Amino acid sequence: MAKKRIPVVIVAGFLGSGKTTLLNHVLRNNRGVRVGVIVNDFGAVNIDSMMVAGQVDSMVSLSNGCMCCAVDVSDMDEMLDRLANPSSQIDVVIVEASGLAEPRNMIRLVLGSRNPHVVYGGLVVMVDGEQFEETSAQHPDLGKHVTLADLLVLNKTDRIDEPRLGAVKQLVRDYNDRAPILATAHGRIEPTLLFDQEPGRDPAPGEQLTLDRLLLDQHEHCDEGCCGHDHLHSSYESVDFASADPIDPRRLVDFLESRPVGIYRIKGFVHFAVPGQSRKFEVQAVGPHIRFTSTRWESGEERTTQLVLIGADIEPEKVRAGLEDCIVAEGEDVDPGAMLGVHRYTVTA
Repeated sequence: MAKKRIPVVIVAGFLGSGKTTLLNHVLRNNRGVRVGVIVNDFGAVNIDSMMVAGQVDSMVSLSNGCMCCAVDVSDMDEMLDRLANPSSQIDVVIVEASGLAEPRNMIRLVLGSRNPHVVYGGLVVMVDGEQFEETSAQHPDLGKHVTLADLLVLNKTDRIDEPRLGAVKQLVRDYNDRAPILATAHGRIEPTLLFDQEPGRDPAPGEQLTLDRLLLDQHEHCDEGCCGHDHLHSSYESVDFASADPIDPRRLVDFLESRPVGIYRIKGFVHFAVPGQSRKFEVQAVGPHIRFTSTRWESGEERTTQLVLIGADIEPEKVRAGLEDCIVAEGEDVDPGAMLGVHRYTVTA
């Protein structure tokens, strides 16, 4: 079985865009997932809301299993080593970049990490819906950050009307025409956009005892009626795909490389129709980053393809049609060389 790798998700955005608010929301709604947090710039963090104790280059283990580390960028790789230690039992690491940080450098650090336990989990860029038009004009580098994003969270949309929201969305889309744009308020997004829920895990005694108390700012800054949870899934969508028929590797790689706009994450297992190919392939894709891992089918396991595609403003019928085009028809021959595209993205388990 392939070894589990810990996704490292980078959250960036200009000062005041809502990065810490989003982190608090994710920590409150972690679904039993153990979250490690690396704070890139101590001075840019709302210390009260994060309940971070200690000083720069310190590590704090909270009773709910969340580890918060305040570090400089140069120390990130060391922190990844510490958080990804199997004894920490961390499921996902979220890096909060300072409001003035350069996301490209942080991406390079994660992608260049020699730690075999971590994998790049994508760049989430927070956009202040109320201020972005002005701040992007004053700070042109903000547009470059948006261009790099794998997921764009358009925050504070409760403060602008529909016509202005449409204008801001178009401005963001002009910078990045491929990443999903998730409009929200108070940093509330569906956490499973960033990480998988761990099935069947029961919290250890006391593990979540003080979570709400530690992060009790959840209602202090809300307007009346803003703390409901019905809207959490309003912009978040997922598409399931399953096929008992084998998949053409070349066509699947083409689909992954040119996937429909709006898809942020893809995960699942694939059964390829290639002579002499009997391995099961796990696929994980975040933004443009694709990763296959080769593993074995369990004894008696049905050889099927099962995929989940997650994002915003997805056209499910179009997505499924694209995947159905990857199915090998009965009697169709598949060139063994078709696996070359898969091998290009395959990592060693």
